[in-house]
Amino acid sequence: MERKLALLAVVVTAVFFAGCCPTTKQGQLEQFIKTHVAKVEPLTKKANLAYWDATTAGEAEYYDRFGNLQLQISELYSNSQDFTFIKDMRESSRIKNPRLARQLNKLYYTYLRNQADPEPLKEIVDLDSKIQEKYSSFRGTIDDEEITMSDIYTILTTGKDCRKRELAWKASKQVGNVIVGDLLKLVKLRNKAAQEIGFDSYHALSIIAGEQSVRELDHIFDELYELTNEPFARLKQELDIILAESYGIAVEDLMPWHYHDPFFQRTPLVYEQDLDLYYKDGDVKELTERFYAGVGLPVDDILARSDLYDREGKYPHAFSHDVDRRGDVRILCNLQNTERWMETILHELGHAIYSKYHDRSEPWLLREPAHSFTTEAVAMFFGRLSRNPAWMREMLGLSEKQHLEIQQVSEKYLRFQQVLFVRWALVMYNFEKQLYDDPDQDLNNLWWELVEKYQFVKRPPGPVDAGWASKLHFTSAPCYYHNYMLGELLASQLHHHIVHKVLKLKLDRDVSYVGEKKLGDYLRKKVFGPGALYHWNEMIERATGEPLTPKYFVEQFVN
Repeated sequence: MERKLALLAVVVTAVFFAGCCPTTKQGQLEQFIKTHVAKVEPLTKKANLAYWDATTAGEAEYYDRFGNLQLQISELYSNSQDFTFIKDMRESSRIKNPRLARQLNKLYYTYLRNQADPEPLKEIVDLDSKIQEKYSSFRGTIDDEEITMSDIYTILTTGKDCRKRELAWKASKQVGNVIVGDLLKLVKLRNKAAQEIGFDSYHALSIIAGEQSVRELDHIFDELYELTNEPFARLKQELDIILAESYGIAVEDLMPWHYHDPFFQRTPLVYEQDLDLYYKDGDVKELTERFYAGVGLPVDDILARSDLYDREGKYPHAFSHDVDRRGDVRILCNLQNTERWMETILHELGHAIYSKYHDRSEPWLLREPAHSFTTEAVAMFFGRLSRNPAWMREMLGLSEKQHLEIQQVSEKYLRFQQVLFVRWALVMYNFEKQLYDDPDQDLNNLWWELVEKYQFVKRPPGPVDAGWASKLHFTSAPCYYHNYMLGELLASQLHHHIVHKVLKLKLDRDVSYVGEKKLGDYLRKKVFGPGALYHWNEMIERATGEPLTPKYFVEQFVN
């Protein structure tokens, strides 16, 4: 799955409040936050709009504007005097109001990330913007002719010519070799900034500032590795036989370009039924709009502000964008009437409704998701519906015969997709951790060692290049990918709770959610509305009755 990138993690800051401060700690903090929001809210909106212009138009002037605004925000929250105030306030343990205490915690971690020397921070912002500009405007080539990512996906999904597939796969990776030098420089700058404030690496800083623990994450990923080894080996062996037969080659000759996705992060649609066939004559935008309206979460206003179709210079993938925390939410896609893009638009609108339906009576600082992975969870919860046979039957108007034809196959696709994603997330999590531990090591070979270990995919013959760097997450969403996996765990936990506690069903078989307004009511009240009022695990416990657990994901897809 092409997951939503955390492309604009523009976090906010404050300017130290001077003058006639209130005498109580609470009063001082309230005034600090008031001054903070007055300065940073309009600046953040400008940065968000600049990023939107940059990714939709692909022009250098917009990336320059975005980079300058990012730098202004970085300079604000690198203020050491402000950080001292926030740190002292936090350590005083005098803030008893839960809303104020939560805002204080968010401010603390925001400032913590930026307490290094301001000069490297400027270089980081400039280099990040430069890489994203190169990435968005780059087009790979086949035989010296440019090709879009949408066309590459089409070739990899449907093409039978193995040479053309290989060329398309290599074209998808070409941007990695173009940006890798700047990317490694960026990694080292990030590490330097993190080390200046006492962390071993930027990776370690990112996990702590995200209110997470490296030890806990390692434990979760180690457990998922062991639990999925046997199921993944079995599913992939079956897949390899089908793929090899379709290309007229031996299983041992399968290469990365035979797997329908540049990084083998989606299950090839090769079983008895090709799910694309059910979407090719439809309109994925109309289907999505109708579905969300039916569950009481209308998205027509979001779609009206969005940019949905491919064109030259535009960012080639997809993301959701909350511009102002006041309702201006939009998505970017490059839609085609395929199952991939059905999943993608459901996914991105899942992010968007999370942002749209925050309770706007809550403070501006808390009008965002409880954590980045909780909005991923909602996006994944809805994205899974594109392969849900009950959902397809109702939304596409399939006959009972068609429903029965696809039921077994679509369930296999969905299960394989989730197990496959665990393996892909293991590659990303472990590679990025080692990337920041030692950016001077042989990263090209390290990448393929991890791909072979976790995904059972052979490296291509000959010297390997920096195609791994074509995964834009390394630039725009550093040390973030583990949150997609946590999102999958939470999506299953939400599904279990909604089926059994909200809809009060005994089994989740044939649950489509179509027309279920109880679903929308529950999510608005328990997940979207509170925003970041609670720590992410407290929000999950309040919403589902227990903290985050992998057991429902394992029950749903692994056992």
